[in-house]
Amino acid sequence: MARQKKQLPVFSVTQLNNLVQVSLEEKLPSRMILRGEISNWKRPSSGHCYFSLKDSGGSQIPCVMWASKFRPIKFDCHNGLAVLATGHVDVYVPGGKYQFYAEKLEPAGIGDLQLAFEQMRKRLQAEGLFDPAHKQPLPAYPINIGVVTSRSGAAIVDIADSIYNRWPCAKLCVFDVPVQGEGAAEKIAAAINKANRMQKHLRLDILIVGRGGGSMEDLWAFNEEPVARAVFASKIPIISAVGHEVDVTIADLVADARASTPTQAGVIAVPDFRDELGKLHSLKRRLQLNTRSQIQHGKNRLQTVLASRVFRSPLGPVQAAAQRIDELAAVLKGTTRTLITRTRQRLDVMDRLVGKIEPVRLIAKEKMDLCEQAVMLTDALKTRTMKMRNRLDRIRDQIQKIEPTRLIARQYVVIGDYDSRHRVGMMKILSKNQLKLTALENTLQALNPRSVLNRGYSLTTNQQTGDLVTHVDQIRVGDRLITELADEQKIRSRVEEIDL
Repeated sequence: MARQKKQLPVFSVTQLNNLVQVSLEEKLPSRMILRGEISNWKRPSSGHCYFSLKDSGGSQIPCVMWASKFRPIKFDCHNGLAVLATGHVDVYVPGGKYQFYAEKLEPAGIGDLQLAFEQMRKRLQAEGLFDPAHKQPLPAYPINIGVVTSRSGAAIVDIADSIYNRWPCAKLCVFDVPVQGEGAAEKIAAAINKANRMQKHLRLDILIVGRGGGSMEDLWAFNEEPVARAVFASKIPIISAVGHEVDVTIADLVADARASTPTQAGVIAVPDFRDELGKLHSLKRRLQLNTRSQIQHGKNRLQTVLASRVFRSPLGPVQAAAQRIDELAAVLKGTTRTLITRTRQRLDVMDRLVGKIEPVRLIAKEKMDLCEQAVMLTDALKTRTMKMRNRLDRIRDQIQKIEPTRLIARQYVVIGDYDSRHRVGMMKILSKNQLKLTALENTLQALNPRSVLNRGYSLTTNQQTGDLVTHVDQIRVGDRLITELADEQKIRSRVEEIDL
């Protein structure tokens, strides 16, 4: 009997793919980590991610990462990025191919948050958000100060103590926001934008944004893009005070100024009133010395003018000019006479030489010409002399109208006016500084907890523990108490009975 041929099993495509899927599930670990380089990266509108991982050996595997798994990732994925992918291998039955289903992605060789920070820093730096040209100067004497932080954190206490110890006249406006966790970045950005919208009403001089120290995950809200954009767009100067000195966030790089700690933010934001009072006293002394120097300089100049020759003998130049005119007139007169004499001598010589050639007519004509020239020269001299004398008379009249003594008196009046204005200005400055000192004294007095003792209140402390007694639970029968009244008066007593 012939041997019957063995029948091979027949499978559908779906059945085969299912068998492969079961085999993979039985043979491969349920979760594994793959190291590779991203290629063929795609992320459609659904939010799911499709890509391949390849290695230096030329092998690659298709990968899928669902939108819900990709959403927590902070860094940007792109082709060529080396990553560590955590997930499992499975078969995509409809397509008949196996692929890697990634549940977690991390940059190879660097933390995901650090990579996200570097990517954000490079992108915002390229946009110019860190450019010093966009940073606003901090006001020298701020009064209204806004603080964006959590009321329950230690940062608000450090900021308030630092500001009030240095600048008691400051007023704080706190914007309470969460400083870590899901949605914190959006709320911090919203608080910064709100402060700018309400600036017409709040009139904030400066805005402090920050929190205390923590891990990079705790501080991450200040590395988010919404916070960076809000800080950059703020019209109010912003001091970033996030974490400790070694912590650097995106908000620190964008802000107008960075403080290493919340306490340092208060130091940067406000001046020390003690230093400012010292500067005021120094300016006062310099103003007094400068004013006195100017007044003395004016007096010295006036004395120099009064001692000059013009004021000692105002008619001296006029008299010297008149004397000079008389001397010139005498010289001109002598010169004219000499010229006439020489001319006459020439005429006599001509008479002898000419003889009988019409001597009378020629001599008469020459004499007439000479006489006419002499008359014209004399008239010109008289006219010039009269003009000079008239000019001297006008100059003398002008000098007499000037009245040097009246000018001196006027200068004394001007100097007296300067001295009076100096005294009034100094009194105004002293009064203004006195008002400032009084306001600071009142503020410090109001902050003194013992000031209420003068209004009938008292402070009771437990003599054994030294603690301030604010509740009956803090004392027991037999305890000794010290009650402090106004003017440092004290009453010592012992607890006999406690009424609850």
